[in-house]
Amino acid sequence: MDDDRSMSTVASPHELPITTSIRDRIEAQGEALWQLDDFSEFPATATAKILSRLTQAGLLQRIAKGVYYRPGLSSFGETRPSPKSLRALAAKKQRLFPAGLSAANLLGFSTQTPNRIELSTTATSAQRRLLGADTIVHTRRPQAWNELGDEEAALLDILRGAGEHSELDLDATADRLLELLSEKRRLEKLLKVVDSEPPRVQAMLGAAAEELGKSRAKLLQLRKNLNPLSRFDFGRFAGLRFAKEWQAKDGSRDETSRAS
Repeated sequence: MDDDRSMSTVASPHELPITTSIRDRIEAQGEALWQLDDFSEFPATATAKILSRLTQAGLLQRIAKGVYYRPGLSSFGETRPSPKSLRALAAKKQRLFPAGLSAANLLGFSTQTPNRIELSTTATSAQRRLLGADTIVHTRRPQAWNELGDEEAALLDILRGAGEHSELDLDATADRLLELLSEKRRLEKLLKVVDSEPPRVQAMLGAAAEELGKSRAKLLQLRKNLNPLSRFDFGRFAGLRFAKEWQAKDGSRDETSRAS
């Protein structure tokens, strides 16, 4: 092949076996995404040079730093990597959590499918080349989120937004929150990281914890972080029975609820 000869004139003798092995693996796989870690048995510097040469030879396309794509062929020409596969690859490089309407859909507060994927991360920046320009990303979430699963982090995101994406009425929104917190020890997991959350989130978790019958000691621990003069807009969580006791604004409830 012409590609073989052109690469052979550039590659050093000790890199030729590595080049052959990497190229053969890529060609055998067909359409796929590749990164340096996929060839961890070889020296990273040599692998990076080889992938760069394979890109110049037209075998690969560079998607982002250290990320390459071997296109396939369709009736419309060369294929492109799917956004879902790129997001999955981005998630391997940094934790990504469902956010916004994506979080509400995941946790049963909404049946709507978002037009744009919404994510959050503890990182200071997002890998836009992998996630795509249409993906909404909220950065700089607390590092404590990395100790949580996707559903717990998604629930914190919903609390931060005061349930703005909930399709349910106030009672049903509160019931769904309590149901989620009572499953899989979620409330206990969130209480371990609650100090890193805004006061409004701490207040809403306090109201939910009291309704779930948590101990006085737990509740006092939550209250100590709240300024007693502050009032919080509980939004769609104003239906929590103890919302007022946890400093919810008087005007935050706009529907008839069990808290009345």
